[in-house]
Amino acid sequence: MEDNLAAFNELVLLKYQVFNSIFLTLELDGVHRTGILLPLLQSHCQKGFEKSETPDEIINSFFEEWTDLDTEKKRNDQLFRFIQYIEREVVLVDSLEDAAFDRVNNLNGSGSFNSFYETVKKRRATDEMLEALKHFRVRLVLTAHPTQFYPGAVLGIITDLGEAIKANNLLAIKEYLTQLGKTPFFKKEKPTPYDEAVNLIWFLENIFYHAIPKIVNSIGVQLHQSTTALFEDNTLLQLGFWPGGDRDGNPFVKTDTTLKVAERMRTTLMKSYYRDIRKLKRHITFKGSEDKVLEIEQKLYEASFVNPKNAAIKLSWLKKALDNLHDDVEKNHQSLFIDDINELREKVKIFGFHFSSIGLRQDSRVIKSAFEAFKKFIPEWKTNKNLDTDFEALLKLAPAKQLPEVKDPVLNDTFQCIPAMKEIQKRNGAHGCYRFIISNCRDENDVARIFGMARFMGLGEKMFLDVIPLFETIDDLAVADAVMEKLYANATYMNHLKNRKKKQVIMLGFSDGTKDGGYLTANWSIYKAKETITSVSRKYGIKVVFFDGRGGPPARGGGNTHKFYASLGPTIDSSQIQLTIQGQTISSKFGTVDSARFNMEQLLTAGLENQVLNDPDKKLTEEERKVLEELSKVSYKAYQDFKKHPKFVPYLEEMSTLKYYGMTNISSRPTKRGKDDKLKFEDLRAIPFVGAWSQLKQNVPGFYGVGKAIAHFDSQGKLDEIKKLYQNSLFFRTLIENSMQSLSKSYFPLTRYMRNDKEFGKFWTLIYSESVQAKKYLLEISGQKELLQTNPAIKASIELRESIVLPLLTIQQFALIKIKELEKSGKGTTELAESYRKLVIRSLYGNINASRNSA
Repeated sequence: MEDNLAAFNELVLLKYQVFNSIFLTLELDGVHRTGILLPLLQSHCQKGFEKSETPDEIINSFFEEWTDLDTEKKRNDQLFRFIQYIEREVVLVDSLEDAAFDRVNNLNGSGSFNSFYETVKKRRATDEMLEALKHFRVRLVLTAHPTQFYPGAVLGIITDLGEAIKANNLLAIKEYLTQLGKTPFFKKEKPTPYDEAVNLIWFLENIFYHAIPKIVNSIGVQLHQSTTALFEDNTLLQLGFWPGGDRDGNPFVKTDTTLKVAERMRTTLMKSYYRDIRKLKRHITFKGSEDKVLEIEQKLYEASFVNPKNAAIKLSWLKKALDNLHDDVEKNHQSLFIDDINELREKVKIFGFHFSSIGLRQDSRVIKSAFEAFKKFIPEWKTNKNLDTDFEALLKLAPAKQLPEVKDPVLNDTFQCIPAMKEIQKRNGAHGCYRFIISNCRDENDVARIFGMARFMGLGEKMFLDVIPLFETIDDLAVADAVMEKLYANATYMNHLKNRKKKQVIMLGFSDGTKDGGYLTANWSIYKAKETITSVSRKYGIKVVFFDGRGGPPARGGGNTHKFYASLGPTIDSSQIQLTIQGQTISSKFGTVDSARFNMEQLLTAGLENQVLNDPDKKLTEEERKVLEELSKVSYKAYQDFKKHPKFVPYLEEMSTLKYYGMTNISSRPTKRGKDDKLKFEDLRAIPFVGAWSQLKQNVPGFYGVGKAIAHFDSQGKLDEIKKLYQNSLFFRTLIENSMQSLSKSYFPLTRYMRNDKEFGKFWTLIYSESVQAKKYLLEISGQKELLQTNPAIKASIELRESIVLPLLTIQQFALIKIKELEKSGKGTTELAESYRKLVIRSLYGNINASRNSA
């Protein structure tokens, strides 16, 4: 750990100071003056908060003490320049961390396949590991949720700047810093759902296309086996893709979007294959083999550029052609460049013609409404007025004689999803689109409606389809096993599962679970739901696969994912790991080939560890379960009382940046569900909800209720039970350490002025008191003297980033105060008020981008 910290200090912190000073010398509009003033503002903010000054007092005194700017307009212009500069400082840190990734993180250390394999050999469990590798897999599902504020051009600069830093190319570094200074960070128009998909396809093409085969081939080399023999028909690492398919996440997604995204992925993949075969063509110049390469090249060229929609090339042909090429070179040409051929074969096996599987998602309530709209077209409805809730009958719907339509575009699109899925499977292969996720799943009827809809819209008798219920709220998690048992006990549904290799995928939502029940209860409820669902699935001989809706920060199920998955014991099926990756987590964890390989290996070995090593220590004892249950009960009550506080929603609406999320051009989707003007808790989307707390530097969803729950044990003289649980349970220890990360990024001096607010003062104090209590107990039960003491490199990264954004956050709070003052005086619609609103919106960007290490 100390080596990691030393590497961070040398390669990130020190270089940041050097390169930031270079940035100051660049001839950019206003940068030199801003660069001189910004360190002064940073120090001024820190000293001001130490003296309990308010953000407006800090900003006003700064201008009076350090500048001659004497009008609000001039001062606001300077504040905008500060924000622009801070945004670029954050990019510099991102690039430095990317460049130093392999030094700060031990790529062959804990969590790597190399380290795992050494443990396996010591335990003499190699045979068990080889057997697990035939079936185990990791699936990353990219989503377009709006937590990524960098436009595509800036992401490119981060990559290029990181490579220049790694190569110590000072001339290139200076050029990229200049480019950075001249490149706008904000988007003038909202992206379309298709734009968002194209942005993420960049990661498929430039990162995952290279990283995944490298991992697979590396494992083959370490085990001295061919990947074909090692993994048989299993694709060890898979990709899923929600942009263009997720209707619940984005109501603007329609059938034509889904089809366009699938087409873009396929043509992008074909071009990638084409580039690879062109490289091979330079090396495979042997008699007989050369003609084989040329034939493959010509067919890929047609599929990429000439006739991509109706290309004659078939996946089976391409696989066979590459196999023939491999055999010819091996037999007749001394296996020259055979590794390059094998890498392309591996890519074709992994990515097929689909690249990534598009997932369709819709809310159960919309699906139910769609059935009501379509009932006149469904013959069974004429004889069964209760069809919509007749579980057995829904599963047996007959195919429609012709595809019907209704006027409502959302409801019509819900049914038209299935023909779109059928079309994508035809063009991209069966894996191109075969999963339908049901958000807000409450009972077996929600699953039966999708199953029946697929039959009705003609997906076929033996449907290549996974119907995936998503259980999110605490109540839904509690009954999830009973819902699944009703499905398993049904002959029609069980027959479908037999066609799907007796595998059922079930999604569990961390984000909405935390929003609904609080941090501790959400995590413990999901853990218990996994246990009960595993039990009932095993009873019916079904292999259950859990698909986790995990976000970036711990409040949305993020944090240390390796420890989380490694902590699951034998009572939870872990034959696969599937999880969502979203927003800044995609660029921070998978933004380079090195970081992508590292983080995918971490997930891979965490799952294999549970499959192969089967440590008895991971199984919770009855005593530990009782402690966790009581902690959850107390925490849940505390969070529910907090959530029901009459000032809860008004506080977020009036004192945070919640309503400003919708004014940023970072996403095509609305920031809340429902169309009511009055904000209701249930309409809040998890991401703006968590983000609003983050902008306040309060991070409530990551700690609220934790302190109260531990205090409950302390009041009964049972604190040692919590300490013992922390020492013995990796699951609990991971929860606590992730909560520490949330607290470490909280900074209450920023909003201390709110304690004097007539309306919200007591509510602010309530939050602050719980943060103090939580920090006290987390340190006590962990034996640490400061938060994240055992993760010094992460701690140092957070501290650097938090120091950079402190002036930005101060500006944001200053602007919010000014807006309230202008609104109270009847000047809320003036040009000046609008200027302050723009300051708030722009300040959102830098703070979110600076939080990449929350993932």
